[in-house]
Amino acid sequence: MSIINFETATFKEFENIPDYDLAATTKIFKEFTDYMETNEQMNFRFITQGSGPEVIVSSPFLKKPTTCVSLVSNDYLNFTQHPKVKQAAIDGIMKYGTGAGASPLIGGHHEYHVMLENKLSAFFGKPKGSSIVFTTGYTANSSTLLALLKPEDCAIVDMEVHASVYEGLLNTNTKRFPHNSMVHLERALAETKNTFRTRLVIIDGVYSQNGDLAKLDEIKALVKSYGAYLMVDDAHGIGVLGETGRGAMEVYDALEDVDIIAGTLSKAFGHIGGFIIASLDIINYLRYQSRQQVFSSTSTPATYGLLKAIDLIDEEPHWREKLAENVTYFRNGLLTLGVDIGTSASPIIPIKIGDPHRTATVARLLLQAGIYANCIVYPGVAKKDARIRTSLMATHTKAHLDHTLNALEDIGKKISLQKLR
Repeated sequence: MSIINFETATFKEFENIPDYDLAATTKIFKEFTDYMETNEQMNFRFITQGSGPEVIVSSPFLKKPTTCVSLVSNDYLNFTQHPKVKQAAIDGIMKYGTGAGASPLIGGHHEYHVMLENKLSAFFGKPKGSSIVFTTGYTANSSTLLALLKPEDCAIVDMEVHASVYEGLLNTNTKRFPHNSMVHLERALAETKNTFRTRLVIIDGVYSQNGDLAKLDEIKALVKSYGAYLMVDDAHGIGVLGETGRGAMEVYDALEDVDIIAGTLSKAFGHIGGFIIASLDIINYLRYQSRQQVFSSTSTPATYGLLKAIDLIDEEPHWREKLAENVTYFRNGLLTLGVDIGTSASPIIPIKIGDPHRTATVARLLLQAGIYANCIVYPGVAKKDARIRTSLMATHTKAHLDHTLNALEDIGKKISLQKLR
């Protein structure tokens, strides 16, 4: 008999089981995932075509590969499928080949990387040399923070920042404050004053699970008043929010108040990679001190597609406008159904249900209704805060959104979509 009740368990119970070694831990976890699959509660599926408003999904819950409305992609503007972006990527491969060949520091920093970094700097109105690119957005955060913050320093972080941030803080001191709580942020700033060499406040621009925005207007003022530095990871906002697509920082007129901007190239820009925008001195330091820059191969020549994707943010603003229309329409439909969508203010709209097993059942019923949406449970969110996470794209039609809303209404008649208080 298992020491863990599979009926109520989440992934958390398997993180560190007392007296269970590697073999025992992985064995019982396999038993748990088998149990979840048998009870049709596993979230893993795969798709057989590229990102888009519809995808072909293969899953044990479906009799055959099925075309479904996709609400799982962060490809918000659907630039992964834009003809001009795809052609630019092809051109890059034809000119430079398929790989970079080395890490940036020992020969893997190519002409197209320099072009991308210069374009990113210009996108944010910064001088040449103020940008550095990484192979993923995850490593942009983790590698940068590992390089910059040491045992004499302190990171003050919103509790809901991305996992990559926490990985980057393993070698420094950390104070966490409750999500978007200015009272607790100010308390942390006051308590750490004159105690640590460097204090860096780290927040997201758009939070990846709730879809809400940081209170950047208040945060930037607090950080400045206490003499700390500010880092904003705006992976989900850049390219999507703001009058010109410069993200949550543009929404709050904070672009000049942020010391370190972190972003990804895998969402609005439709490729893969990450970047940091900072002072010339910080960027120079990262080139030689970030372990990812020293020891990991960098992005491929398909990066050439990003040069066009960044241009398209300004050249074709109608994609952002269509995305905003979809967000408003879908959000209003969900509110009409009476579900809890929290404080979402972005294309990420959660349907908060709370119980992880009921949430998994809703995800399965949605899939069987032709809608692919993610069931998010711990460790993505707190144990009692499971939700269906939906991500909208500019290329979704009202028919796609209506189909989803109608399916949710039907499912709500069979199983409660309401979050238990």
